[in-house]
Amino acid sequence: MAISLQKGQKIDLTKTNPGLTKILVGLGWDVNKYDGGSEFDLDASAFLLDGSGKATGDSDFVFYGNQTHPSGSVKSLGDNKTGAGDGDDEQILIDLAAVPANLEKIDFTVTIYEADKRNQNFGQVSNAYIRIVDENSGTELIRYDLSEDFSIETAVIAGELYRNGSEWKFNAIGSGFTGGLAALCANFGLNAG
Repeated sequence: MAISLQKGQKIDLTKTNPGLTKILVGLGWDVNKYDGGSEFDLDASAFLLDGSGKATGDSDFVFYGNQTHPSGSVKSLGDNKTGAGDGDDEQILIDLAAVPANLEKIDFTVTIYEADKRNQNFGQVSNAYIRIVDENSGTELIRYDLSEDFSIETAVIAGELYRNGSEWKFNAIGSGFTGGLAALCANFGLNAG
């Protein structure tokens, strides 16, 4: 059974799952009923970061427009434009053994596409979660249900994988940003323009 995390909780991933190298990161959400007139399009992304918490270049940002990191270690499985249906809305595959040694963290984010133009924010989103699945067995290892304390935010850092010596750990972050994708990119040392 998956371990359910609380905000800020950190947990070992590879030490308690020996031999784990390939994982699937699933992100999901529901949109609350509202009459804004526009569909919600939420996008999951991964930022591969060095020890200072910054991306070393644009290729370290994996999303629907750059689906595979040059190392092949991180791959987005594409853009779900509606979030309809049960289960994960977007998924990212990670090969932990292939992550370049200079990259120490992988942050998983969700942003609302054209949030300002569509007058949308995470206050209108519910049941958001991030989960880590053993890709080989299909077993869900970790799940973090983001609390519903967002209001005007248009971007969220859901969680982070990070190296601890030779092992990988997971940190349940659940931190919101205003300013959408541009704010996230700036936070991680990239220019979104």
